[in-house]
Amino acid sequence: MPAPKPVFDSITNPLESNRASSKSKGMPSDRAPVEVDPTIAFYVFLTARVVAALFAPIQDCDEVFNYWEPTHYLNHGYGLQTWEYSPQYALRSWAYIGPHALVTLLARISPVGSKFLEFYLLRFVLAFACSASEAKLFSVISRTLNPRVAIMFLIIMVSSTGMFHASTAYLPSSFAMYTTMLGMAAFMNWRGDIRTAEGVFWIGLGAVIGWPFAIVMAAPYILEELVLAWAMQDSKSLFWRFVDGTVRVLVVLVIQSCIDGFFYRKLVCVPFNLIWYNVFSSGKGPNMYGTEPWDFYLRNLLLNFNVWFLLGLLAFPMAILQSYIGKQHASKQNLMRGLVFVCPLYIWLVIFSIQPHKEERFMYPAYPSIALNAAFSLHVLLSLFGSTDSRLVVGRISPQLKLAVVITAVLTTVGVGIWRAAGMATAYSAPLQVYTPLHTPGLATQGETVCLGKEWYRFPSSYHLPNGLRAKFVKSEFEGLLPGEFREANINFGVYPGTWLIPPGMNDENREDPGKYTDVARCNFLVDSLFPSSQPTEHEPRYILDDATWQCLKCEPFLDVTQTGVFGRLVPLPNWDIVPERLRRKWGKYCLLKRRR
Repeated sequence: MPAPKPVFDSITNPLESNRASSKSKGMPSDRAPVEVDPTIAFYVFLTARVVAALFAPIQDCDEVFNYWEPTHYLNHGYGLQTWEYSPQYALRSWAYIGPHALVTLLARISPVGSKFLEFYLLRFVLAFACSASEAKLFSVISRTLNPRVAIMFLIIMVSSTGMFHASTAYLPSSFAMYTTMLGMAAFMNWRGDIRTAEGVFWIGLGAVIGWPFAIVMAAPYILEELVLAWAMQDSKSLFWRFVDGTVRVLVVLVIQSCIDGFFYRKLVCVPFNLIWYNVFSSGKGPNMYGTEPWDFYLRNLLLNFNVWFLLGLLAFPMAILQSYIGKQHASKQNLMRGLVFVCPLYIWLVIFSIQPHKEERFMYPAYPSIALNAAFSLHVLLSLFGSTDSRLVVGRISPQLKLAVVITAVLTTVGVGIWRAAGMATAYSAPLQVYTPLHTPGLATQGETVCLGKEWYRFPSSYHLPNGLRAKFVKSEFEGLLPGEFREANINFGVYPGTWLIPPGMNDENREDPGKYTDVARCNFLVDSLFPSSQPTEHEPRYILDDATWQCLKCEPFLDVTQTGVFGRLVPLPNWDIVPERLRRKWGKYCLLKRRR
């Protein structure tokens, strides 16, 4: 099948509004689009992702309890265990945890090994993986679509708040985002050959090892190839390309099942279990953990991508429009390709918007599609804005003014995204910082406990505790099921017995288990927060104010979201006198306490 021309070849440079008169001025009339070397793009992506690895707060307690803690168990022999890891349910794959545990093991056995180093080394590896995937997709966009679209894609990806926390999150949905980018790159790249097998493999890998629902992202590309195979009467080659990719994915599935079978000590298919629980389990399922209205993702994505998300939603009509604004109309094949490229976002958004249970991380695999769609739309809009047709109002605007307007709009949007990411880091990073005193020599001893009450869901993982110090829960107003602990039996139980011994008190109905709590009198250390607007209760007293019992080792500011206005929560403003009180951020404190002897 012949490789088509770049989809956006018919679009002129949007800011070259003097092109029509350039020859008379001795200027070249056909300047090639500015291209950015993929290697340079990779380093730009990597810089942004390393910053995220260093400063992004952990957004979701699932990241800690379902992924950081099992990894800690593999490396250190103890950790907190959720019900999903009970062999009774087997909803999480050890094949996903294992490679990450090998990364942290490298830091552990190094001469300067520490648990902090293990934590941040893994984050840096995730940053590298994300950057490599982004650079690959960037390269394909530049060669297949248009270099300017690729540059816009880069700008959107590195400046969006959503990518700031998704890029280095230790979550299957982030892994699926990486593989989705590689799959998109394969499906989009028809230069030299059609890479159906490669595209199926990458997206299938993300679905099997990461998140099963990510397979949806391949649907528009598969449909495109089915249509083309029918039109060209070439179904045989498509069939074998699809079989090739499917066989690769099945090999991965077999390897995963073998690894999970080793840890769970039974035959298990985790992707099937996860789909069955989320889709077909009656009376249980994810809805027990909360539901949101249909527009939750629209509001959330608008916060995380601001104007870029709105442009992303316009991509479909813009893809149609762009085929008619050039000097030559795009071919039907190129028009279809453009529509295929922008469809995954709409499919993903519709499917997950109709699900009652919604979480921000469910959108991660679609983040690259948002950026690509927005780059599409922005490119088309700039083409219209760069029109030199004097019959149009926009054609009579000076090129210098157009350039100033475009640069101002883009820089403002980029600035808002970066500013909000900085605001998140300053507002919610306290849980990553308050545990550092525990690593002071002589402060904590083997076997002591760090207790978590109402702040249990902000615990950043056992990687922030010294060796031998255990996290425990004390009763709070939360009435659901808390994590337990991996069993640590080490006699006649083989390796990693906690992965296959059934833990006590687990259930899939979010029913509280009193056995998960410890008496606060047995706590050597305790993490608590204090907000001026909060009121103490029987189970959530103000431990920080109990100076007779507790000594504050370290406190960090934490945003009081109940007292801070919407604007203050979205973007940080300096606490200057000229800033109105209603726009200022209000703060509480997040503290590590030590029991007085």
